[in-house]
Amino acid sequence: WKEKGVVKKNILWIGDGKMPNMMIHWEWFLRIIIAGLCGAIIGYERRNRNKEAGIRTHAIIALSAALIMVVSKYGFPDVVEYDAARMAAQIVSGVGFLGAGVIFVRHGTVSGLTTAAGIWATAGVGSCIGSGLYDVGILSTLFVVGLQFMFHHGILRKYANQGQIIQLQISQDVSALSDIQHTMKKYGIAIQSMKVEVLDRNTLFIEIDGVTPQTFNREELLEEMMNKNYMKMFSYA
Repeated sequence: WKEKGVVKKNILWIGDGKMPNMMIHWEWFLRIIIAGLCGAIIGYERRNRNKEAGIRTHAIIALSAALIMVVSKYGFPDVVEYDAARMAAQIVSGVGFLGAGVIFVRHGTVSGLTTAAGIWATAGVGSCIGSGLYDVGILSTLFVVGLQFMFHHGILRKYANQGQIIQLQISQDVSALSDIQHTMKKYGIAIQSMKVEVLDRNTLFIEIDGVTPQTFNREELLEEMMNKNYMKMFSYA
């Protein structure tokens, strides 16, 4: 601290002597609890979408970031001059390592980027609350959750990228590729690129990178594609 204090009966009293040291410790602990709750709120949205990192992961990340911030700011009262930002900066490197662990590449398609970004934001929220910026941390939590909710439920769909990655596994059939292209055209999907890979003697893997219209209905497309005789697997991201 930089506050001036006096020692009374082996207890450190701050300022005018009205707040004992233990009360300050409880206030720091409250920061950690609030950070954990904010992280859990962000994780709840991720869990509802069956993502790799859920409530526990986000809560622990936010809690840990707040803990590190508290230690960084207040954990060295016996040191006259020290750089509090050095320890807090390690949050960035640690979260970067965790974020890289949830990013996957399957058949050339990258997944997990939003979850990794959410982990990054959660650490930022924890850091804010740990440093005492309650309002900034709580409002940022609400903004992150609200933003993901709005984009996921299409509230801001017309402002969002309408790119669609569609992956299929089909039996080798002479008419399958032309039928798939016809079906995509029927639903207004503009095919930007199509990659075909032979998995085995009887199975093809197809990845379509397309642009969907505002009226695109995933459920209808899924139902129609799964009723085709050659279809083995169908997914979209």
